[in-house]
Amino acid sequence: MKLGEWTGCRFDKDDQTGGSTALGEMPEWNLADLYPSHTSDELKKDLDRAAEDARDIARDFQGKITAAAGEPDRLLDAVRRFEALQDRLGRIASFAGLLYAADTSDPERSKFYGDIQEKLTNITSVILFFPLEINNVPDDVLETALAHKDLARYRPWFEDLRKEKPYQLIDELERLFHEKSVTGRGAWNRLFNETMTSLRFDIEGEEHAIEPALNFLASRDEEKRRAGSEALSKVFGENIRLFTLITNTLAKDKEISDRWRKFEDVADSRHLANRVEGEVVDALVKTVRQHYPSISHRYYALKAKWFGKDALAHWDRNAPLPKLPERNFSWAEARSTVLDAYSEFSPEMSEIAGRFFERSWIDAPVREGKSPGAFSHPTVPSAHPYIMLNYQGRPRDVMTLAHELGHGVHQVLANVQGPLMAPTPLTLAETASVFGEMLTFKALLKRTTETSARKALLASKVEDMINTVVRQIAFYTFERKVHTARREGELTSDQINRLWLDVQSESLGSAVTLGEGYEYFWCYVPHFIHSPFYVYSYAFGECLVNSLYAVYENAEEGFSRKYLDMLRAGGTKHHSELLAPFGLDASNPDFWARGLGVISALIDELEEMDA
Repeated sequence: MKLGEWTGCRFDKDDQTGGSTALGEMPEWNLADLYPSHTSDELKKDLDRAAEDARDIARDFQGKITAAAGEPDRLLDAVRRFEALQDRLGRIASFAGLLYAADTSDPERSKFYGDIQEKLTNITSVILFFPLEINNVPDDVLETALAHKDLARYRPWFEDLRKEKPYQLIDELERLFHEKSVTGRGAWNRLFNETMTSLRFDIEGEEHAIEPALNFLASRDEEKRRAGSEALSKVFGENIRLFTLITNTLAKDKEISDRWRKFEDVADSRHLANRVEGEVVDALVKTVRQHYPSISHRYYALKAKWFGKDALAHWDRNAPLPKLPERNFSWAEARSTVLDAYSEFSPEMSEIAGRFFERSWIDAPVREGKSPGAFSHPTVPSAHPYIMLNYQGRPRDVMTLAHELGHGVHQVLANVQGPLMAPTPLTLAETASVFGEMLTFKALLKRTTETSARKALLASKVEDMINTVVRQIAFYTFERKVHTARREGELTSDQINRLWLDVQSESLGSAVTLGEGYEYFWCYVPHFIHSPFYVYSYAFGECLVNSLYAVYENAEEGFSRKYLDMLRAGGTKHHSELLAPFGLDASNPDFWARGLGVISALIDELEEMDA
């Protein structure tokens, strides 16, 4: 696992709604399943054991992996020891990261997180040789070794490592890049996190942290939305030089790494990590951009009409529809809504999801200092995932719960593959989460018969889909422009602001007016900082799930079993292998158009309601 990179983290909170309600008692994490505390003897022993194991692996195998490959039992021993070490390191890293996310404003937690990152970097530097030397084993020697019945299980891991070989540097350079990550990218990531958490926004005479401030953009009161937007713009603008520096520095850091590793395109390293071909992503992006007019432009024009306006202000984009009911969900109602929807599809899926509630694997309440957004962190196969939410009771918060539980179920099922092969490429990691949302939406829609309530639910789902597909492809397009331009020199804040406005204008259309101050709204999206080009994974997952759900609606008995088998595969199969049992092929451009057609059909239904 990569320190600081949260699998399944979805952050675009101006695309989420919020509100204050009596939500009932909500769970908070119990991290004792990892370690009792950050000062515990168990944690200290694991750190010492990890350092010792790393030294032992280096002593026994550094410079000897090719020789070990000629003795399959010896190579098997090396891989198993390396795998066990990865689990222990991942457990330590997960504990530190989750403790930090729960309150990034706490200096003691911040120091602990930084110290752990440093210690783990030192330990992993010792074993950095291991995958590098595996890639130096001749193909025929490795193929002979993989005929060993127990080593054969690790074939997908070896094959994934081989894909990294063309971009691999000499051992000394790899170690330098690795060790300097703590004072390089890792330090800039931490600066972004702690700065964003510390910002305060004065709205109507009260100070708010970023999470509740962003939630003003979804108020029913237009003046509150305007006030929230103006406060966000003011503070973002006051700090824009810092966020510009962070963005320039990290983009240059990535350019240096890409140049040394001989990646040609700015997103090639992400495609490799996602195990997806650049051509497939290009087809997705091209298809989505071609459909902007028929999806986002059309929907926002319809929404402007509902508001009695020629165009929506940017702070109206995610406002609740006027004169339509929008209910709040207590935590207990949200839990039953999602688990019932999961159970109708698969009792096993619902049972796994239920563990998160029963065993304090979820941290749900909004708290001062808590990281904004939502994520499901897989931790390691010897433990279990943890879900973070900022639950405030609105329908989209229920959908976020369904989304993150989808990740959690996927991660639990994939754990059978072990530490080296459980992680799923991000494109497919979003499949289970979006499918969980779709199950929940369909269950709610099925029991909603009153016209105005149905309209509100359909509109909410369309907006979620636009935010997941159109908005994330716009984010990806923005990132491409920033990273491409950065190769020619440092960018000013005004240049980045202009790129942001250009892509937002293209994706949202003329029915949304991007007013003064919106040019700064790029600066709070953490994916740009933590995981460059991650965002297209959401669009990939949404379109894939739309096609997958259509198969499910017309499938005979056995679909849920095949679906759970797909999740259990973890990172052991390419997306083409995983989708083949469902008759789907992501390399076909029509595949993406069919997925987008599902969104368009929902907009059709909304238009018919107005006819």
